[in-house]
Amino acid sequence: MRIGMVCPYAWDVPGGVQFHVRDIAEHFIRQGHEVWVLAPAESDADLPDYVTSVGRPVPVRYNGSVARVTLGPTTSARVSRWLEAGEFDVLHLHEPLNPSVSLLALWASTEPVVATFHSAMIRSRALHAAHPLLRPSLEKIRGRIAVSEDALGTVQRHLGGMAFIIPNGVHVDTFAEAPVRPDWAGTREAPTLAFLGRVDEPRKGLEVALKAMPALLDAHPGIRLLVAGPGDPSELLKAADPLATAATVILGMVTDDEKASLLRSVDAYVAPHLGGESFGIVLVEAMSAGAPVVASDLPAFAAVLDGGATGILFETGSADGLAGAVLGLLADPARGEQLRLAGLARSRIFDWDVVADKVM
Repeated sequence: MRIGMVCPYAWDVPGGVQFHVRDIAEHFIRQGHEVWVLAPAESDADLPDYVTSVGRPVPVRYNGSVARVTLGPTTSARVSRWLEAGEFDVLHLHEPLNPSVSLLALWASTEPVVATFHSAMIRSRALHAAHPLLRPSLEKIRGRIAVSEDALGTVQRHLGGMAFIIPNGVHVDTFAEAPVRPDWAGTREAPTLAFLGRVDEPRKGLEVALKAMPALLDAHPGIRLLVAGPGDPSELLKAADPLATAATVILGMVTDDEKASLLRSVDAYVAPHLGGESFGIVLVEAMSAGAPVVASDLPAFAAVLDGGATGILFETGSADGLAGAVLGLLADPARGEQLRLAGLARSRIFDWDVVADKVM
């Protein structure tokens, strides 16, 4: 089958949607399908053979974050040429309602269209106002996929109708079999915690984790918070308690292999996100690696963690809640082992072998 996939966000900037498109495209390629991906990218970006750049992205504030997208007449012409040359059997669009290349591809498409909706938005006045104009194009979508109940709610609020819920996927064995790095591994006296995400994006909640550190250091003076992800954390670190700053290790961007080793090495993964999450793929990655998860009680995170059966949930935004949850976990090794095994078992339902078959 010839499959055309469109990713709305900059391919060369790490993000959940980009990783999703990359992983499912490569999974289908390994199965023998021809898959071609269209996405924004910088002119000097190192792209896989199956990815075509539609042009340089620009940063746009969207849904509480900064999306790097591209739009305009030149982009539209490139999309049309890519569709015409591709002669695809099916077109798979990701986030077709976002003002980016996926929407342009929807407008220009003649192929059968499948759309995956990733975002969770409570209300969007722009989408509500644009719905009459979008309706003819939306009728081209033959199959709708939402990655979670929250994403399904967005579809129902803004488009009406239903969608299949198919979660994001993870290569579970990649994380489960990753090597432990001694410099990232903790001990009983000096445990380690991991945080992954854009460090200067407020909704990722690094500030909450830093505020929790003094209480953690009181009980475990050797504890370290290992922080991986893009962005500049300097302002947050300046404002944090000096002891918390000293116990925080900024790793910056890490490779996929390093991320897997980080999650395999630490005593717990903390996800203090404040909102805007429709799924929580990093929670699945942590469970796959055997790291007990301590996460905000966002609905999307609670769903991934099976209501708290495979991780510990604390009140969103509460540094005291995060500290208490981590301290309780570290004080009860049996509980940590139980969560590790439960997380490993649950992660299997998110393995790409399962998820990709549902998408196909």
